[in-house]
Amino acid sequence: MAYEALYTSEKPKNLAQLIGQDHISNALTRALNQDRMSHAYLLVGTRGTGKTSTARILAKAVNCNVVHNSMTDKNFLKADSIPCNKCDACINFKSSPDNIEFDAASNRSVEDVSRLLSTAYLAPLQSRFKTFIIDEVHMLTKEAFNALLKTLEEPPKNVIFILATTESHKVLDT
Repeated sequence: MAYEALYTSEKPKNLAQLIGQDHISNALTRALNQDRMSHAYLLVGTRGTGKTSTARILAKAVNCNVVHNSMTDKNFLKADSIPCNKCDACINFKSSPDNIEFDAASNRSVEDVSRLLSTAYLAPLQSRFKTFIIDEVHMLTKEAFNALLKTLEEPPKNVIFILATTESHKVLDT
């Protein structure tokens, strides 16, 4: 059997499994249950605290059929059921064209951001929301961040941005 690091094999699969992040888990559980999602989130923390894992769970949860049905029926779910990881949306999450992960450490330029945002105004193909996870957002150039800012300030109604960074002081204040 090939060696696999613990942090890759034991990633959290729902909000309840975010160890040491109860305040985040509780806030996101309430927001999802009350259908009060924001169009953008900024996740800040030191390396290894679960920012990207939280971003993936949130992106999966906003498109989860079970979460959506519970919001509609006003049946609140507990954190261990968000997302369900059993419905079609959850199972197909990784291959969905509506879930875009972008590494800003490797793709820092205005052209990279423009290419990313070129799909933002298109309707989601398979999901309720198109989610953009931008990891290490502080690595974007000032010009690239300004290109992202217009869409962040006036986003389409079916888009959610989840920005993750280890250095929030390097993210533009706006």
